[in-house]
Amino acid sequence: MGCLVVLVALVSPRLALFLTWLFSDRLSIAFDGWFLPFLGFLFLPWTTLVWTFAYQPVKGVTGIGWLFVVFAFLVDLGAVGSAGRARRDRD
Repeated sequence: MGCLVVLVALVSPRLALFLTWLFSDRLSIAFDGWFLPFLGFLFLPWTTLVWTFAYQPVKGVTGIGWLFVVFAFLVDLGAVGSAGRARRDRD
């Protein structure tokens, strides 16, 4: 399932999150409730997706997982910034 999620994530991280929620239990392992994954789905989809797969049940996110999470966060911020810039340039 991991390779399929990566391929789908290249098209849409939100679709990959939805498919992960639908076909695996990784979201329930990485998060206690539904609220944080829902906020992540709306505002930080790459960060939420990477956190879901970097999280280990007993240890949490460790080592290189943190590097991937930080990189995903920067990608999400870049997407928000570029969308704002495109909207501003269009007006």
